[in-house]
Amino acid sequence: MLKNYFKTAWRNITKRGFYSLLNIVGLSTGIVFTFLIGAYVWNELQVNKKLNNAKNQFFLKSEWKNPNQGLEITTLAPLSKRLKEDYPNLVANYYRWDGITSVVSKGDKHLREGIQLGDSTLLSMYGFELLHGNARTAFSNPYSAVITKATAVKYFGKTDVIGENISIQNFSGTNHDFSITGVLDDIPENSVTQLNDANHNHFFIPLNTADYFGRNAFEAWTNIYIPSYIEVKDGVNAKDLEKAVSQLIQQNAPDGIKENLTVVPVALHDYYLQKDNGLVKRMLYALSFIGLFILLMAIINFVNIAVSSSSARIKEIGVRKVLGGLRKQIIIQFLAESVILVLFSTVLAIAAYSFILPFFGEMVGKQIPGLLSFPLYFIFIPALMIFLVGILAGLYPAIILSSLKSVDSIKGKLASIKENVWLRKSLAGFQFAMAGVVIIAALIVSQQVSYFFSQNLGYNKEYVVSSQVPRDWSQQGVQKMLNIRSQFAAMPQVSNVALSYEIPNGNNGGQPAVYKYGTDSTAAIAMQVLITDGHYLDTYEIPLQAGSFFSNNSSDSGKVILNAKAAAALGWKPGEEAVGQQVRVPGDPTIFTVKGITADFHFGSMQQEIAPIIFMNVGFVPTYRYLSFKLKPGNVSTAIAAIEKKWAAVLPGSAFEYKFMDDTLRNLYKTEIQLKQAAKTATVLSLIIVLLGIIGMVSLSVQKRTKEIGIRKVLGSSVGGIIILFVKEFLVIIFIGALIACPVAWFIMRGWLDDYAYRIAITAQPFLISISGLTLITTLLIIIQTIKSALTNPVKSLRTE
Repeated sequence: MLKNYFKTAWRNITKRGFYSLLNIVGLSTGIVFTFLIGAYVWNELQVNKKLNNAKNQFFLKSEWKNPNQGLEITTLAPLSKRLKEDYPNLVANYYRWDGITSVVSKGDKHLREGIQLGDSTLLSMYGFELLHGNARTAFSNPYSAVITKATAVKYFGKTDVIGENISIQNFSGTNHDFSITGVLDDIPENSVTQLNDANHNHFFIPLNTADYFGRNAFEAWTNIYIPSYIEVKDGVNAKDLEKAVSQLIQQNAPDGIKENLTVVPVALHDYYLQKDNGLVKRMLYALSFIGLFILLMAIINFVNIAVSSSSARIKEIGVRKVLGGLRKQIIIQFLAESVILVLFSTVLAIAAYSFILPFFGEMVGKQIPGLLSFPLYFIFIPALMIFLVGILAGLYPAIILSSLKSVDSIKGKLASIKENVWLRKSLAGFQFAMAGVVIIAALIVSQQVSYFFSQNLGYNKEYVVSSQVPRDWSQQGVQKMLNIRSQFAAMPQVSNVALSYEIPNGNNGGQPAVYKYGTDSTAAIAMQVLITDGHYLDTYEIPLQAGSFFSNNSSDSGKVILNAKAAAALGWKPGEEAVGQQVRVPGDPTIFTVKGITADFHFGSMQQEIAPIIFMNVGFVPTYRYLSFKLKPGNVSTAIAAIEKKWAAVLPGSAFEYKFMDDTLRNLYKTEIQLKQAAKTATVLSLIIVLLGIIGMVSLSVQKRTKEIGIRKVLGSSVGGIIILFVKEFLVIIFIGALIACPVAWFIMRGWLDDYAYRIAITAQPFLISISGLTLITTLLIIIQTIKSALTNPVKSLRTE
């Protein structure tokens, strides 16, 4: 019996091949996009969950009363170690690290790499497996290094490199050989080796080598720049740790820190979603809603065409009933056809998944897992979808049409049961509404991302290239680098060059508290410090509002520059009032004199307001990382090649690895750009699904009303009049959909924009473009489909039955 149901179902599907194809393509489009988004979301939710004893792993997150005073991702250097030593009943293990970058050399290969200088507990605490080497002894000896598998291949061309040496440069310019003691197998993304986008470490070095890099402040309570982790004993939760953490801070942290800092243990499996003000979580919510909307549109489209085409089979049902067919059998027949169509759609979506996977992964900037990467129980998801959507699509026509009397069925009339017009129109209206929401959201996201790149940043990013340099953090090292800077500045392709510790990418060197000289230090204002030479303002074209900037080739001992926000925070009016005033930093005996005031500029993301900034001279504070080049307009590739050649001559043994400021900003707004790309894709898919639905519904409507069209033409109706008849029907649906879509889209996007300190105003433009675009495309499709019937000889139309 079951075999007969499926045979008959297959015949009916092939008989109405056009509508079946529309249904399958539309639904499979929605399903494959939902699968891709689902895979992305699932992959993001797995971050940190595959670590050893993941449920007991915690990250120590810092919360500052003034967010400019310190970083969220770093805390007091000795804290996690002391928690283990002083509270062994609560804490089972700890891990701390300091992230640095330096030049790594092997033969004639010189590359700048991310290096993680950390406790020897890295492998044992998190269960990272070594492809080669002994995990128990890998960090025992100084000048040893554990590297990733990809790094081993990059430098040695193979993975089994235990005992091989590689040279790493310290910040005084000295090189030392490090012995490879371990090669890490591929490890999933996590917040230990990859805390943020700026930190992708490939070299892991033990703390017993810290002195070589001058990073020996792991036991200093004044050091607030160390990412720290703890593993708790079974049964211990975050609340149990609060008292212990608070006691250690109050007993050991210096004044100015203990009053302003709260350290919160966050479960490591939650931290990835919560970091950066929940940026990842918001991204997942946004993509999930987009995926849900697309899937719902595809399902509604499927149901609508199924319902619309079902009434054409009334006579078939009548014949079945006259020949003894039971209502139950008719219901099963309709459901079987519906389930088969959904099955085909799902199979097509699964087949398309692997082909679309690389493109979608590139769009969201992540590697999306393949089908074989999912747990076996995930097979129930498509199975459940086939069953539920199939039943949903076939249920209405099955129940309604199977209830008709045999006489009415044979006559092709619905008799006492009304035509399912309102159901179809309601579903179509809902579909238009969701398409409108997706398109409006995509336009607003695009406008906000464009705003980031078009807005006046307070500096000129055009033709600015930055590259990290070898470090010798001494007065002699600074002078040497300033001389090299002068050689680059003299090149004809370059208009200016600046030496600095920071570039405008949001990663500043620290947040010292600053207060007026002669006032109480408790009123200190946390500021972002930028350590630069005298050419920084000219290179980035940052306007100077008052006073003067640092003198070229002078240390400007005890002189600082403030931005307008910093001057205002200290109580000075804009202009000359702050110039010549004196400020201090708690714990520093230097009395600083304000030499100049710059205009405000965006140092980091527009998610946050512009912060108070204090400039210090690199000659006075001898730390630096970057050379920033302002290229002259013209042949940029020629200029880069010339700089690279000069670099090899004046900085031998280091690589010229450069980034344009546009690329730096793109990395800063990476998540927003990914969302923009996903929203664009969703817009295209929404239009495809809506258009397929319109084609199917209009085609069925024209087919049903062929005789009506013939009568209207006989009675004198024009071709234009007949076309307008069909257009009006769908324009009403679009209008109702627009009434739903506009307030829903406004509410959703207003909430999204509220997370940005600097944002666009929501105007009528995206709403008008979205609704007008949908209306225009719908109208064109209706005209194309109805014009043929409108031009047909009315005699042929009247003979259709």
